[in-house]
Amino acid sequence: MTHSARRIGRSLALVLPVVLVLSGTLAVTMVPWADSTPSQILTASAENVNAPAKPLAAQDALREKLLGELQQGKEPGVVLTHLQQEVDRRPSLADHCVGIARAIGRAAVDAYGPTKAQSFARPVCDTSYAAGVASFS
Repeated sequence: MTHSARRIGRSLALVLPVVLVLSGTLAVTMVPWADSTPSQILTASAENVNAPAKPLAAQDALREKLLGELQQGKEPGVVLTHLQQEVDRRPSLADHCVGIARAIGRAAVDAYGPTKAQSFARPVCDTSYAAGVASFS
């Protein structure tokens, strides 16, 4: 008799958690305040799709613009001149000039190789362009 009781106990131990989970899930989905219409579900998941993206900080926008110029085929020397002009026009960008010049240097190495990229060096932001070229070569 103990053998059959053990078998029943094992069966209940396997089946009971499954039954409890399923009945709990069904109970939650069947409550009257749970609106399960597809439009409600889609609204909740797509709520922020049309939210405008956060505007880039001035230095990030400038970095993107200058790296874009480089990708469009402008020589790094021209891009560095544009960087210097922007920093002269907006002195608040001076704190970010070093990072932007280094990013231009790294991108120039990708486009031209280390030797050719170094030939475009300008004294913008205390030779940060050259440091960017050197760190990536």
